[in-house]
Amino acid sequence: MPEPALGRKLAPWPTALRVARKEFRAFFASPAAYLFLGAFLAAVLFAFFWIDTFFARNIADARPLFRWLPLLLVFLVAALTMRSWSDERRMGTLESLLTAPVAPWSLVLGKFLAVLALVALALLLTLPLPLTVALLGPLDWGPVAGGYVATLLLAAAYAAIGLAVSARSDNPIIALIGTVVVCALLHFVGSPVLTSLVGQPMGRWLEALGTGARFEAITRGVLDLRDLAYFATLAGLFLVLNVYSLERLRWAGNPASPRHHARTALAALLAANLAAVNLWLAAVPWLRLDLTAERGFTLSPATRTQLQGLREPLVIRGYFSARTHPYLAPLVPRLQDLLREYAAAAGPRARVEIVDPTRDRAAEEEAASRYGVRPVPFQTADRYQAAVVSSYFDVVVSYGDQVEKLGFRDLIEVKGRGEEALTVVLKNPEYAITRAIRKAVGAYQAGGNAFQTLARPVTFRGYVSPDARLPAPLRRLRAELQAVLDEQRGKSGGKLEVRFADPDADGGALARELRQKYGLAPQIASLADPQPFWFTMLLDDGAELVQVPLPDTLDRPALERTLQSALKRMAPGFLRTVGLVSPPATPALPGMPPGMAPPGPSYQRLEQVLGEGTRLRYADLADGRVPDDVDLLLVAAPRALTDRQRFAIDQFLMRGGPVVLATSPFDVRMGSGIDAVKQASGLEEWLAGFGVTIDEAMVVDPRSAALPVPVERTLGGLPVREIRLLKYPHFADLRGESLDGDSPITRSLQQLTLNWASPVRVDPAKAQGLAVTELLRSSAGSRLSKDLQLVPDTRGQPPLGFKLEGEAAPRPLAVALQGRFTSFYKGKPSPLAAAGPAASARGAAASAPAAAEDSRPTSVIEQSPATARLVLVASNTFASDLAIDLASQGLQTLYTKPLEFLQNTIDWALEDPALLELRGRTQLARTLEALPEGAQRRWEMGNYLAALAALAAVWGWRRWVRRADDRRAQLVLQAA
Repeated sequence: MPEPALGRKLAPWPTALRVARKEFRAFFASPAAYLFLGAFLAAVLFAFFWIDTFFARNIADARPLFRWLPLLLVFLVAALTMRSWSDERRMGTLESLLTAPVAPWSLVLGKFLAVLALVALALLLTLPLPLTVALLGPLDWGPVAGGYVATLLLAAAYAAIGLAVSARSDNPIIALIGTVVVCALLHFVGSPVLTSLVGQPMGRWLEALGTGARFEAITRGVLDLRDLAYFATLAGLFLVLNVYSLERLRWAGNPASPRHHARTALAALLAANLAAVNLWLAAVPWLRLDLTAERGFTLSPATRTQLQGLREPLVIRGYFSARTHPYLAPLVPRLQDLLREYAAAAGPRARVEIVDPTRDRAAEEEAASRYGVRPVPFQTADRYQAAVVSSYFDVVVSYGDQVEKLGFRDLIEVKGRGEEALTVVLKNPEYAITRAIRKAVGAYQAGGNAFQTLARPVTFRGYVSPDARLPAPLRRLRAELQAVLDEQRGKSGGKLEVRFADPDADGGALARELRQKYGLAPQIASLADPQPFWFTMLLDDGAELVQVPLPDTLDRPALERTLQSALKRMAPGFLRTVGLVSPPATPALPGMPPGMAPPGPSYQRLEQVLGEGTRLRYADLADGRVPDDVDLLLVAAPRALTDRQRFAIDQFLMRGGPVVLATSPFDVRMGSGIDAVKQASGLEEWLAGFGVTIDEAMVVDPRSAALPVPVERTLGGLPVREIRLLKYPHFADLRGESLDGDSPITRSLQQLTLNWASPVRVDPAKAQGLAVTELLRSSAGSRLSKDLQLVPDTRGQPPLGFKLEGEAAPRPLAVALQGRFTSFYKGKPSPLAAAGPAASARGAAASAPAAAEDSRPTSVIEQSPATARLVLVASNTFASDLAIDLASQGLQTLYTKPLEFLQNTIDWALEDPALLELRGRTQLARTLEALPEGAQRRWEMGNYLAALAALAAVWGWRRWVRRADDRRAQLVLQAA
């Protein structure tokens, strides 16, 4: 082919735009554009309403619109581009174009923009679909915008591929087949079907090469610069190849020249740089934008911190069935997308696998035998048939030898009133998955070295008297302590420093400082041996001070366990231990037959929830001590606690341990009616020492939740008792101003129902030095009642059904106190210092059988550190199974807000604010309005008619443009 004619070349960009305009009009000069638009809209509408059954999904999203577009575009874009260059070659017009004073890349860019404009027009015609969704439910427009961006980018890449292939052949059919093969190969190379056949490193490379995985990443509403750059560089690469192919055709038949070699080198350099851009951006994972309304794919700092601290490989497996319940099916892609975010955030430290056990016999056997994952039968029914579908909806987290399983009950939440208005949504899945990871990691590290996760060096401070003043068991323990510390210092890697001091040396200046600063005091062996001595152990990292209590048995193994427990309290990532103190069985009422006493309050749901994120340990405190490994003490409905039990709670708080109390002066019992019985907890004087008192009355609030209440009415002259759902004033419905918006405990709750609560009063004079926060308070219209018969009598005591006392005013129902507490036992002898033979024998061996638990020396810590925390909820039934069941019956769904309140309290008390923020993240239930089947058909037909109207509008617009061009040409001829 001869070289291009000499002369001034036209400006490249205006030329490209003129070429694009000419090519775009050429599409409509023949039926090609109308066939493309019609086929595109028909396929999209069919997939949206019939293949993905939009109305059966009951989810207000546009995911079905974009699910099938990658495959549709493979064929439709190939059909658009197959004639772009092949017809030019076949009809002989390519030689004229290449010899014209136009840069080849202007021609390539013009044809590329014309194809992209036609695809953009086709996408514009699909807008009635998301508008329909928005009219029927709360549509999140972020994923919709991401889907349109992803489709345009994918179409740009496919159009560049089609143009490059078309330039290599003069046969349109060969160009069509070649484009389909290349585009389909790029689409399927990163699919799970291929990546599951290779290892994780190769699978990541295949996903990075494929267009399908990157398209899905953008359509879920996450714009990642790496994905955008991939499509842009892929399109740029094939455009460069297209230009180079045209240049080669211009050189055909001419001798090689330096100019030809320079163009070849330039094309190779551009291609290499486009590929290098992707390699460079692969190391920049943080350049991304989450378009979703709730930032559902932006992992919280708590999750990212947890993933960055992994020391062993983490594997997350999602077990999902292709055939499942209609309510669960639309939730599967969203959960899979979130799991992929975990893989992206963790990088090489974690691997995510999506498995369908129903299609893999080996995977099904492994899931059942190794992880205990089995299919759950779900009953489905429609107007044609009823069936039972056994499907999987589970997530398994494995770290080291620890495994945590999340079933569908842990991941979803069912809302609604009755079967007709049933709604199934994901229940904060990020919190559930991160909590499972933390539990697995904590359990794995429980037997490991705590020093590996310490952020700061730790100093062990031992305030110990000389051996001459120590009882014989403690002299031996002092020698064991030195050996244990030497061993721990060798394992610490320089993170443990040991210091001993005698507080009574130098005139007792250090002893006075310890008493004033920390409330520490010397100990005594027993009342029969009152000689004081010091044996106090502290761990100090500069930001936190943790006391190491004396072990239960004065030997080396117990000392090692106690020291390890204290170290793990300071180290992040270890599983925390919650000590639960719950009441024994309720005593029988007077006159009740033997064996007929009502059972004590049950806390099975609370125990299950606490066991999911912490290590739960039951404690009765009868020996006057809290177990050494307990990090937080939860006392539920205490009843007549002894002095020793009260002392255990007091000294745990004085050591800085957080205490959560749920107590009130009344115990509620249900039988034929609902009755309250006055009950003494044994903590009244103890709380009063901090300025906290609970009134002997119950709050009745006009803003209340519903309760199944027995109501008497007259029927035919006979009194009849029936159960009705009525507003029950003893179930205060707390929301808005009733929840403290600044506290991390209540900030994310939005609503809480508190049952049979009493008002709390705090005396500022006695609570000096303590920060007091009113977590919960009743509404401004609430009043008090002392009625012990709790069935409302709206006829005799209108309007609330109870005899009311006091003025209408908001009343505190739960408070949190933080700061330096003064011990109730300050200046009093310890209840544990009981005289006796075992306690008085100073020289007796520690292992002697007579040396019972009272032989351990004791003292009274008179003041707590400033980090001590006490939370009080004035209700004996709070978070009990009875209260949760009653509230659930009123809402017709499982009510878990009290459990969430306690989880928030535990995280706040253990100083885990990041997990608190993660739990507070909520997702809007994006479901469709309930529509009868006839209305669904009308909406479908409306979208089909809108598509036809859009096509007619495009046809009319083209006819008007053509007539305008004809009139303009006639005017030009007349003027000539």
